[in-house]
Amino acid sequence: MLNFSGPVWRILYLSQIDAPLAPARAPEGRFHHSGQAALYCSLSAEGAGVAIRRYVSANDPSRVLQQAQISNARLIDLRGQPDASIVWQDVREKQGVSPTWNFSDGARDIGADGLMYSSRTRPELSHIVLFEFTPALIRVDTLAIPWTPPYV
Repeated sequence: MLNFSGPVWRILYLSQIDAPLAPARAPEGRFHHSGQAALYCSLSAEGAGVAIRRYVSANDPSRVLQQAQISNARLIDLRGQPDASIVWQDVREKQGVSPTWNFSDGARDIGADGLMYSSRTRPELSHIVLFEFTPALIRVDTLAIPWTPPYV
């Protein structure tokens, strides 16, 4: 298990600025399902933009870039494992479950705070998903700044 401390970035709707560490709103994601909580973030601002690219459209509400600080998170490191960075939605649609859930379920079972994994489209970039997000583990200590996708 990897012990991680350092800055992370999230891109949020401006309407979420009062709750920048709220978990993912979708009931399912790459590493959460069945009511599980998950907070997704990236190791760089660029990575945060790459991570949400699939979910951004030209008519979206305004967004902000929020930096946070992780302290002493115990993470399973999945970087470089292509099976963790697949287009999980396609598999979920065909098979009823996403194979990426095996990674997060296993990590939750052994008490990990989350996972670190490679970007699907830019493997040199990394992301983190946290299963617990207490103030001792992650905190926001900077102001959010406006964010506009460079590709819309």
